[in-house]
Amino acid sequence: MLRATTIALGTALAALPAAAEVQPFPSSFRIEEIATAGATIHVRVGGTGPAVILLHGYGETGDMWAPMAAELARNRTVVVPDLRGLGLSSRPEGGYDKKTQAGDVAGVLDALKLDRADLVTHDIGNMVGYAFAAQYPARVRRFILMDAPLPGVGPWDEIVRSRALWHFSFQGPDAERLVAGRERIYLDRFWNEFSADPKSFSEAAREHYAQLYAAPGAMHAGFNQFAAFDQDAIDNKAFLAKGKLAMPVLAIGGEKSFGPTMAVVMRAAASDVRELVIAKSGHWLMEEQPAATVAAVRDFLTEGQ
Repeated sequence: MLRATTIALGTALAALPAAAEVQPFPSSFRIEEIATAGATIHVRVGGTGPAVILLHGYGETGDMWAPMAAELARNRTVVVPDLRGLGLSSRPEGGYDKKTQAGDVAGVLDALKLDRADLVTHDIGNMVGYAFAAQYPARVRRFILMDAPLPGVGPWDEIVRSRALWHFSFQGPDAERLVAGRERIYLDRFWNEFSADPKSFSEAAREHYAQLYAAPGAMHAGFNQFAAFDQDAIDNKAFLAKGKLAMPVLAIGGEKSFGPTMAVVMRAAASDVRELVIAKSGHWLMEEQPAATVAAVRDFLTEGQ
């Protein structure tokens, strides 16, 4: 970034053009539509063993995690939601502050009868994950965050001054009118500018995500994720006032993106932080350097087992 109700969802999906192929989840994975407070969350679940939940960010959906899920499901229960308003989850008008979305995560785990989980997050998923870990610390064993800041935490005020992050303040009816019918162009800007090499974000993936974000209400919901940042900063400062996270944390940055700043952010929010920079990657770690990213996550989660 820097171096800077099941029928309704099924109907909406059927109305979309045939999506370009992206790597599928293993056939052993199942789909659940889980009702939380104010939303219905589309969730992929597979594998057996200790639970791990994977949270995606903006410009993608839970589909981004397919290679990670296939590897981790060998000895773990893998849970992959689409965040509220994104992908095939429902699109309520409100609840896009990350404290509320942390409640969605808790609701998913409750519905699946999972008390604790490892947490792996990227981009806006970092923000939802942090709000979850801060509110439910006993439910998180280990926490891995990838390449995005946390509102109100550490160098946030400096980070948001970057011209590359103008999209943080791009929302509202006129912004939606500008993007309507041009969703692919808008999203290409993220995939091109925040990658070390734009070719690493494949055409099939671009078509797939652009179709999902062009669904009715999807861009509105996506913009609401950013519109909530001011409230997120207030909430995060309140979490910090109660103390830092105590679980082991791995802060991963792409060499050509957030890099070591990910660890700087997390050292302001957690007491046990390890830093890792993925070489030759920008923001889109699972597209640009999937093997190295999967290996880093697997190794950290298996430490001490």
